[in-house]
Amino acid sequence: MRLFLWVALPLLLAPALWAVADWALFSAVFQPDLQACQQAAGQGACWGVVAEKWPIILFGRYPLDEQWRAGVVLVVWSALMFATAARLFKPRVVFAAWAFALPISAVLLAGGAPTTLWGGLPLTLILSTVGFALAFPLAVLLALGRQSTFAPLRCFCLAYIELMRALPLVTVLFMAAFVLPLWLPGDGLDLFTRVLLTIALFSAAYLAEVLRGGLQAVPQGQNMAARALGLNAVQRNLLVVLPQAIKACLPSLTNSFVTLFKECSLVTIVALFELTGSLSLALAGDVQWRSFYLEGYLFIGLVYWAYCFGLSRLESKF
Repeated sequence: MRLFLWVALPLLLAPALWAVADWALFSAVFQPDLQACQQAAGQGACWGVVAEKWPIILFGRYPLDEQWRAGVVLVVWSALMFATAARLFKPRVVFAAWAFALPISAVLLAGGAPTTLWGGLPLTLILSTVGFALAFPLAVLLALGRQSTFAPLRCFCLAYIELMRALPLVTVLFMAAFVLPLWLPGDGLDLFTRVLLTIALFSAAYLAEVLRGGLQAVPQGQNMAARALGLNAVQRNLLVVLPQAIKACLPSLTNSFVTLFKECSLVTIVALFELTGSLSLALAGDVQWRSFYLEGYLFIGLVYWAYCFGLSRLESKF
């Protein structure tokens, strides 16, 4: 059996692997040449659609002459994300870098276009990263509240967590985009802000359960020792219990962020064109290039894989 797995199986898969390699690489068209792509149809991939449409795929409806702003944000946020996952710097340095990058990025993007025109990969990074950052403090409070001895607080936290986890994100986004404005006075919050807050509130319920598992992993003796030293409840949680709980569930927190990063593709249903929606936007008005949508989705899948796999591998090394 082991001989079959190591020798026979690769030989059986070799023709299929060669066919895929030939289609994706050797017979593929990499230049944005529509005629060459049409001639190679059925024999080789047309990566020329990516070369032709990459500004729209990466940046959505952001104005073409201002896309350098979105490009700077994309590079800075990607570097900070991977540096944070790899823990290249001390937590204080990382926190200061993010605190500096957030307002600068907001000013940079807003100087080129309103939030309704933000899109592509920068929008995916912003929604996932800021949504996760806003959800984390609320998740800590929910996790601690669910373990509280004060019954009303414990019941409220439990009800919030279970209600949010029972709802699909699509439904919550739809309500934030189309129902919530009916309840807000005046112009209210813009669509981007409503979606961002919705993602944060939704993700907090899942993160709270992850943190609750981390809290249960901390030995009770740690809390008792902190109490014997004279620390109050807030000090015990902030200085003793939570650091150990977060360290214990750090892989699960990374997995939650990766999941949120992918789920941000659902915001397309409320007319925010992130990475996946930007591809549909790029091909919607171009009949000639529309037939090569498969290559476009494969490119987007490769981008998602690069970010998700990179984050998971960096985290697993520490």
